[in-house]
Amino acid sequence: MKKQLTVSALAMSIILAISGCNDNAETKKSVSQPESKKDVEQVPKTNDSVAEKEQQPGAATTPTATYNIYNKEDQAGFVQVERDGNTIKAHMELGWNNRRINIDETTVVGEGGYIIQQDIKGISAFGAPIDESFSMEGGKAQWKSLNEEGSADVDTSKLYISSDGTGMTSNLLIKRLLDDEDGKVDLLPSGTASLIELDKVTLTNGDETKTVRLLGIVGLGFTPEFGWYDENNNFFASDSGGWFGVIAKGWGRENLEKLQKKQKEADNQYLEDLSHELTHTSDKPILVINANYVDVEKGELIEGKSILVKDGTITEIGQLEASDDYTVVDANGKTLIPGLWDMHGHLTKSNGLLNVPAGVTNVRDMGNTHDNITAIEELSEGGDIIGSDVYRAGFMDRESPYAMKMGKTVSSLEEAKEAVDWYADRGYIQIKTYSSMEPEWVKPLAEHVHAKGLRLSGHIPAFMTAEEAVDAGFDEIQHINMLFLNFLGKGVDTRKRLRFSMVGEKAGDLDLDSKEVNDFIAKLKEKGIEVDPTVSTFNSLFRKSGEIDPEIAPVYEHLPANVARGYTKPVMDISAEERAAYDASMKAMTAMVKKLHDNGVPIVPGTDAIAGFTLHRELELYADAGISNADVLKLATIGSAKVVGNEDNVGSITEGKQADLVFVDGNPLEDMSDLRQIALVIKGQRLYKPDEIYEAIGVKPFTDSIDFE
Repeated sequence: MKKQLTVSALAMSIILAISGCNDNAETKKSVSQPESKKDVEQVPKTNDSVAEKEQQPGAATTPTATYNIYNKEDQAGFVQVERDGNTIKAHMELGWNNRRINIDETTVVGEGGYIIQQDIKGISAFGAPIDESFSMEGGKAQWKSLNEEGSADVDTSKLYISSDGTGMTSNLLIKRLLDDEDGKVDLLPSGTASLIELDKVTLTNGDETKTVRLLGIVGLGFTPEFGWYDENNNFFASDSGGWFGVIAKGWGRENLEKLQKKQKEADNQYLEDLSHELTHTSDKPILVINANYVDVEKGELIEGKSILVKDGTITEIGQLEASDDYTVVDANGKTLIPGLWDMHGHLTKSNGLLNVPAGVTNVRDMGNTHDNITAIEELSEGGDIIGSDVYRAGFMDRESPYAMKMGKTVSSLEEAKEAVDWYADRGYIQIKTYSSMEPEWVKPLAEHVHAKGLRLSGHIPAFMTAEEAVDAGFDEIQHINMLFLNFLGKGVDTRKRLRFSMVGEKAGDLDLDSKEVNDFIAKLKEKGIEVDPTVSTFNSLFRKSGEIDPEIAPVYEHLPANVARGYTKPVMDISAEERAAYDASMKAMTAMVKKLHDNGVPIVPGTDAIAGFTLHRELELYADAGISNADVLKLATIGSAKVVGNEDNVGSITEGKQADLVFVDGNPLEDMSDLRQIALVIKGQRLYKPDEIYEAIGVKPFTDSIDFE
């Protein structure tokens, strides 16, 4: 879901980037050892000497405005904005884990406040260069970046939305929307934006007071992009859904937290209104007739059955007659499968708008803030928002310059154990550790995790191998690259982007039939270690720039224009000389998944990327690798339910189980790509029409939904 990096889109950037690093360390050492200065990419801090005055429209020269970006625990970066006449210059620095964004943006505003020239240069999160320009002259608009090029004859005012940028020029869009009589502005390269206003708050900062209002831009993405604006309609602050928050310098985290609370309430209300509009709740039992359904445990299609759902549970499968006593759904011509599982999500409250119409009714969240994920779980369960059932993994990292400050950041083994206790007391089912974890802590930590009845998984800690982590007590490994690093790096600093680049450059050369690989896979099977590959996400990371991402190509034409264009942007800085190696490594990753499956190692399909669509692609890749379609469906349903320990209640179409029924226009036992053609989803007593949900968020539907009576 990559698009213009506005402050309200920062959460999406994190969700798409929960994995990476760069730079080698051939010798094993403790994570706590000091590194050389060139190895440590410091997180940017604000320039305290910068003036804190707000920019005033029309001023000849306005002092710089600075906005501080905060993560859960401390400051992650800043944006500086300076206006000189009609020229606006913005500079952004943002760092988290091993990602470092650095962008310089110069914008010239013409008559009416529309952009007539813009130049953007910098480095994106994974190191790919940013070089984008726009100009408008004599009714001719032209734009060019490393991923797209276009032009248009403009006979009316249209505002250019950059593919990359600091996000500060979104303020120009807000001003145009507020000035426009009908509250709409046409966009370049395409689309139309409109505005909603939700709340107003007065803040105090010493002797200073400021009234700000919450505005939402509709038309840039799946849901509105919210931000707080001051009396002069200048950007002031925003919350990004639990990951980052940004506020004008000098107003501090305390005021940011007040605004975040209000913004979350407004965001919840927006999503609740959508849920009310798009959820069809049946007060009567639901009877599905003419059902052909997949028995995922046997891998067989059972034909011509009726399925009765009472109080959200499948009570009978057989032959029943339709009557007015039931809400009747005719499944003729469709194939029913159990609800799909995404075993590697990083949920936002709006993700259900993509997951549910895609048939994803269960998500294991692999890292989030506690407040965010528990709110999502509660709202989804109650039907207040459209969402999947949630299974929570507690996120943990060790304090370091590369720490992923999202869940619990610890400085000692004792603190790590206390964090495990905290998660266990709050209903989490497992612990996920990240790359800065101290290798020497893993064994005692695993023992403590297991004593609490939880499972341990995660990234392989820096300077540790996957085999060492398994021997120390890991129950599961996140990401296919971690398996390859077991043979390529021998103790790689997985905090850095090297955990991507080394795999991209060398994975294709690994002999998957070697004794070393076979012995390791045999150990994984013997110990019952699950692997969460997220292959599709790595394919996107390793892809060739300037072309539509093959992972998103099947749905590209269905996405909102400003979302779709992000899928031609470069992600990593891969040279032409390296291209063949990266292509070979992409093939090796799917071959490894097939080998793991063939040798009895449990695979759990997950996304770590755009919700819904990525899971379909992940399953398609498994099938393309040679895993039978029946086995792929089993992995994505009952197999995943077993991993979280809830197979007695969900995961298959069976009497006595929860009704998670997905109606496919086609037969995924024959063609896995048919999973994109979802015609209806029944979750308990709630019925969802995918075409209605997709249309509400700007997605072109894939097939017509089933009507019911």
